Parts: sequence; C-alpha cells; structure tokens
Amino acid sequence: MINVAVNGYGTIGKRVADAVAAQPDMKVIGVSKTSVSAEAYVARERGYPLYIADISKKAAFEKAGLEVAGDVEAMIQKADIVVDATPGGVGEKNRPLYERYNKKAIFQGGEKHEVAGFSFNAHANYRDAIGKQFARVVSCNTTGLVRVIHAMDQAFGVEKVRAVMVRRGADPDDVKRGPIDAIVLNPPTIPSHHGPDVQTVLPQIDIVTLAMIVPVTFMHMHAVQMDLKRETTREEVLKLFENHSRIGLVRKVTGIKSNAQLREYTQDLGRPRTDLWENGVFEESVSVMGREFYCFQAIHQEADVIPENVDCIRAMMGTVTDPEESIRMTDRALGLVAIG
Repeated sequence: MINVAVNGYGTIGKRVADAVAAQPDMKVIGVSKTSVSAEAYVARERGYPLYIADISKKAAFEKAGLEVAGDVEAMIQKADIVVDATPGGVGEKNRPLYERYNKKAIFQGGEKHEVAGFSFNAHANYRDAIGKQFARVVSCNTTGLVRVIHAMDQAFGVEKVRAVMVRRGADPDDVKRGPIDAIVLNPPTIPSHHGPDVQTVLPQIDIVTLAMIVPVTFMHMHAVQMDLKRETTREEVLKLFENHSRIGLVRKVTGIKSNAQLREYTQDLGRPRTDLWENGVFEESVSVMGREFYCFQAIHQEADVIPENVDCIRAMMGTVTDPEESIRMTDRALGLVAIG
C-alpha cells in the first residue's frame, strides 16, 4: 500500500485525494490546509487526517471543530510520496522540505518544468518516471494537448501542430477573477507558453500555440490543427480516439455543441463534481484532408490531470512498471468509462 500525502487540499488536491482513496493500492495518510475553509470540513467528512502549514493556527481549527493531526512536516514524514497541489510557485518553495526528508514528490503544472526536472504524461512517458524522486504533472491544457498529439504521432506521425486555446477565465468557485465582459489575449504574444510546455513531454513536436481567456468558468476549448507524416482518413482517426482510454468522443447524436451541454452530460452521468477526466473531442469537428487534421476538444481544467497524478504515483514508486496496466487500474477505480 502506497502512503500518499496531499499537500494543498484545494481544486486539484481534493480531487487527487479522492482519486487516490479509490485506488486499491494507495492510501491517503493526510491532506493539508492553511486556514479553516469549507474544504477543510470536506476533508473531515472524507476521513482524511488534516494537517496544517502553520501549527500556531491549531487553536483556530479546533475551535471550528476540526481536529488537527499535526503540521505539514509531520505529514510528509509519514508519507511514501507527496502530491504537491499548492498554488503555483509554492511547490518550488516546498521542494527543499521534501529533499530534507528524502521524500518523492509530484508537482503540478503551475510549477516550472525545472522545479522537478521531469514532466509527466501517462501515455507518453510513464516508464521514464519509474524511480524518480521528483516529477511534474503538466497543466490541464498541456495534458489535453499531449494526449491527442501523442496518439496521433504514434499512429500517423506528426510534422507540426498549431493550436488555439480558448481558456476559461476562472474556476467556478473563484469569484474574484474575470474577465466579466471581455475576451482577453492571454498572452497577447505568440506563441503562448503551452507549446513549450508540450515539448517538455514531447520534445520532438513542432508546435505553436495561441491563447485567450473568456468569461466562462467550466472548461477550456482547443482548436487543434496538425500536419501529419502520412495520409489517413477520418474513419481511422475516429477509431484511434474510440480506442484511447482518455480521449472521449462527444457524439453528434447527443446534440452537444457547447461546454455547458457537456457539463450537463457529465453531471447526468453521475460523475463526481461533474468531472471530465478525459479529452472531450467533438466528433463532428474531426476533419482529415490528406495529411491535415483538425478538431475541437473540450478540456476540463479541474479534472483532466487527476488520473495522471495517480499514474505518476505508481510510476515513481515503481510498483507498476507497465503504463497500460496502471492506466487501467486508475480508470477502473475512478469509474472512468470514456464518454461516447
């Protein structure tokens, strides 16, 4: 049994904790919070031992009816591996703490590649993570891009990728961020950082990305174009996606043409927190013209990195060396049956 600590019980951390708890070979030995919050009460209801960054705040937690198991250092010492789900930039500051106790740690996409020195995607480079002390699960947008690019590259070869990301403005619970009535170039320069981030996992890929943010809170939308090394057909590509465990086809017959409708669909399916763990590739958008490929895909910013974190744990711990076996274990425990 792998003892996992989740440092940072927020948007990603709470999902990672639940995903880890669902696995047959893992156990959540603790989660951390910096202050009393609704999520701290959720952790209590889930039965996760609660640790805090600043032990001087213990009285405030206990006054709120929240039992404190100790400070973050105590949690880390009990863990085999730590999933650092703290806000971007904090993970880098935490690395010396993990080094001090000689613990393995997984960072999130908000950290720079250099913080871990290795960036992870389960389908693309699982075996390269085996035995590593540090790894970084790339961001939600990068995860979505890597999945579809790697699949196409393995099947047909990819000459180059050009992609536009229409990004959500904020997570659903973030009431302080915008935009409210604007489309903001983010960044206004080209390329955006997403292309170089893809190259931390797939260094051979020629990719240029552009990005903007819009007034929505649920999902990003990608417009993806690839030049392939060999000609293929739309039918071959659809078959490839149908057989990919973390690419789901949003079928034409469903009538779903928006992120809002897709969210309603995942909710009706009974997905926890309406999570879309896989890429939502719109079937109608899949187009192939000789060696040119196009599609739209929806990427749930809160969820698509969650199964990747679970697989990264197994790879780094070396308990499962076959990526397909780990992916199957993770997906089965989550109940991830690809949409479509």
